[in-house]
Amino acid sequence: MQTAFQVRSLIREGSWTSHTSGLADRHVQGNVVILPQDLAGDFLRYCQRNPKPCPLLAVSEPGDRFLPSLGADIDICTDVPRYRVWHHGELAGEPTNITPLWRDDLVTFVIGCSFSFEQALIEAGLSLRHVEQGRNVAMFRTNLPTEAAGPFSGPMVVTMRPLRAADAIRAVQITSRFPNVHGAPVHIGDPSIIGITDLSRPDYGDAVEVLPDELPVFWACGVTPQAAIQQARPKFCITHAPGAMLITDLLNHQLASF
Repeated sequence: MQTAFQVRSLIREGSWTSHTSGLADRHVQGNVVILPQDLAGDFLRYCQRNPKPCPLLAVSEPGDRFLPSLGADIDICTDVPRYRVWHHGELAGEPTNITPLWRDDLVTFVIGCSFSFEQALIEAGLSLRHVEQGRNVAMFRTNLPTEAAGPFSGPMVVTMRPLRAADAIRAVQITSRFPNVHGAPVHIGDPSIIGITDLSRPDYGDAVEVLPDELPVFWACGVTPQAAIQQARPKFCITHAPGAMLITDLLNHQLASF
């Protein structure tokens, strides 16, 4: 079993540039948003007003590349497998290292990720199809609005995992213990109720089959800020690529509420 440090080392040297689901599975993973300081206050309020999709794990000082509360050696410029660079809300590139783009006014936000509760689900005997198939989790934009803060607003993004009814009930019980990584599902069943028209065509990630005896179960997702960024259209912003998370030294069980 690889440690978080070992996985980050592979990412830092460019040997791993894909999604991180199932890697260092005992460790907390985080979504990343990096903004200029003049927008950081508004984005902090956006996260505070929308804790379900945007549970904050850490916020850096302006210009600081390091996040010691999440890992002694973490460098935000090199330790995410793939980044997304945004100019005026438009995707401008997907580099694997953002050192050349770093500025003294940039503030890093790390937001909890549902990958962190997946190990608890697996340990409880629940089958997660995307993990078994080595795929990224399916993510969808919904018609569920988030509460605006400054220029930031937009729809909630959710992850979907197909589960049998009894397993879905168990999943609600388990993930309710992890409010810092999205907590319990926001919806179970008919996807059209939350504005999803086709489960075979996720907005981000990879599609997985929902079998006849299964229900689609939806959790709030930390990709939600990317929808808000597209709407706010900041001059400059960096995020993680969907599914390509920052792996921290924190252990998943440390985030359980009881």
